[in-house]
Amino acid sequence: MKKILFLAFFGLISTASFAQWTVSYHQSNLPFLGVNKQLGEKWLPEFRVGTDNFIDNVSLELVINHIFYKNDRIDFYGGLGGRIQSFEGLVIPVGLNIYPFERKDFGLHIEAAQFIGEGNIFRGSFGIRYRFLKE
Repeated sequence: MKKILFLAFFGLISTASFAQWTVSYHQSNLPFLGVNKQLGEKWLPEFRVGTDNFIDNVSLELVINHIFYKNDRIDFYGGLGGRIQSFEGLVIPVGLNIYPFERKDFGLHIEAAQFIGEGNIFRGSFGIRYRFLKE
């Protein structure tokens, strides 16, 4: 059992050290924090936690975004995901990540997302993004 735990721990640490992780903050009428790990050149699965003024209204989202266009300054993406807690249902985000500085770790983003399910809601957001780059 100890060997299995050690191997699992080693696997998690090695994955985290070789992955390109990103954290983001989205400001909107439904603000949220996101954490993602880019897989290859085209996939951005992201886990999001959203709330408003009350901790009772915490919502969880999981989206899988696909990068449709990418150059050295921008990423244009769209995706599909789900949301639980408040406004449960399907989430369809489309967005743009912008990296305006020479070092491509800090960026800005804008996103539009349609919620389908418990009340059809359209969310627009903007915010900041930080990538933990490997040097």
